[in-house]
Amino acid sequence: MRAIEITQPGKPEVLQLCERPTPELKAGEVLIKVHAAGINRPDVFQRLGQYPVPPGASDLPGLEVAGEIVDGDLADSGFKKGDMVCALVQGGGYAEYCAAPLAQCLPVPAGLSMVEAASLPETFFTVWSNVFDRAQLSDGETLLVQGGTSGIGVTAIQLATAMGHRVFATAGTEDKRRACEELGAERGINYRDEDFVKVVKELTGGKGVDVVLDMVAGDYVGREIDCLADDGRIAIIALLGGAKANVDLSQVLRRRLTISGSTLRPRPVAFKGAIARNLRERVWPLLESGKIKPVIYQTFPLAQAAEAHALMESSTHVGKIVLQVV
Repeated sequence: MRAIEITQPGKPEVLQLCERPTPELKAGEVLIKVHAAGINRPDVFQRLGQYPVPPGASDLPGLEVAGEIVDGDLADSGFKKGDMVCALVQGGGYAEYCAAPLAQCLPVPAGLSMVEAASLPETFFTVWSNVFDRAQLSDGETLLVQGGTSGIGVTAIQLATAMGHRVFATAGTEDKRRACEELGAERGINYRDEDFVKVVKELTGGKGVDVVLDMVAGDYVGREIDCLADDGRIAIIALLGGAKANVDLSQVLRRRLTISGSTLRPRPVAFKGAIARNLRERVWPLLESGKIKPVIYQTFPLAQAAEAHALMESSTHVGKIVLQVV
């Protein structure tokens, strides 16, 4: 099969087209003929040598795919060969065939293209796990999304809004700030021109937000504590702003705040399978009704994975970048 491999850690051009054997299936896996594969920031970190591949996972990049099930033990699964699915995988998505745990497969939502379906798993699994499971965003609560026009941000804004929450989101340009509001955020905040702490406090009558979805970390954490409501929660999912932060622990104690972090890739199949079941029950109907829509910024053929990574690193995109394989 054709695939994209990382020839050595480095710039986007280290991504090269190659020939690899079709994956051999392990117990509980299916083989997917890949039609499209999503590009995600962790793929960039892996290419740079900063995101180790979990033991037993493919060394090929790519954490989400959409395509046709062509092989695997499907007994009592509700799936059959020929079904079109999207799946969260530990790696190997940038290829013509990919092995995926059956528990992490979801049907392609009715009305969506394969490119749109490929843009879903990584961001929807991540947002559900961190915003709704870990941070427990509940009825009547508010959410602040850092990086509102990233793939994660676009998903978080739409999903929380569709579920009835007030959402605020930060972005780095006026166009991106407006894009956040078009996606459903009550207020987009241009972090280059505005203090998100001050804006959030004003919008919430001084109370602050209940949950912050943070992919920046670094010196943002202290400021996020300042804009949290009592009993508020910060869910850290990436460290784009650095791994160290000065934190006022007296506020954490006095106001019963929670700071948590997680990465999804190394978690066991059973954990991700539980998320998949929640998504199918709670979120897939929202996608099929059009209340939530995938936002695709640009597609590239498989052989142009390097160009896709260069676009990802430019941070000029709004939404998802996808490789079209078929």
